[in-house]
Amino acid sequence: MTSDALAQPQDEPATPFPMERSIGFQMRRITALLGSEIDRRMEPLGLTDAQWKPLLRLLLAPSATAAALARDCHVDAGGLTRLLDRLQAKGLCQRQRSEQDRRVVHISLTPEGQAAAEQLPAILGGVQQRLLQGFSAEEEARLRDYLARIYANTRALAD
Repeated sequence: MTSDALAQPQDEPATPFPMERSIGFQMRRITALLGSEIDRRMEPLGLTDAQWKPLLRLLLAPSATAAALARDCHVDAGGLTRLLDRLQAKGLCQRQRSEQDRRVVHISLTPEGQAAAEQLPAILGGVQQRLLQGFSAEEEARLRDYLARIYANTRALAD
């Protein structure tokens, strides 16, 4: 056996991992571009990426608690408190302690928050239409199926 054979293991791939073909890399790149486009479209409403998400959740589920909203928006309780402080300062939401359990805080949209939140589905729908431009209904359905399967496989990684 030569010293060259000892220096390089036989099971090492001949070519490096092609990042551009990595599913994770491609999804991250799409997510970054998508986030930038949504940020650009939210700017006229004065909303950041973190701020429009709870407004949309409150539009879809008007009787949310702070705990449920934190869970749905994937933020911790402290992060949600700071976020709600900013939204409340903008006059977009209000908090009310539960009379039955003082630990529970109910969050609701103000009329101004409702008006802003009602614009979100059209904005997000417009971005989605652009993402799917050129896809047939069948291709879109297959893409959704593939994404659901990738999501399920990703969740299974934690098991």
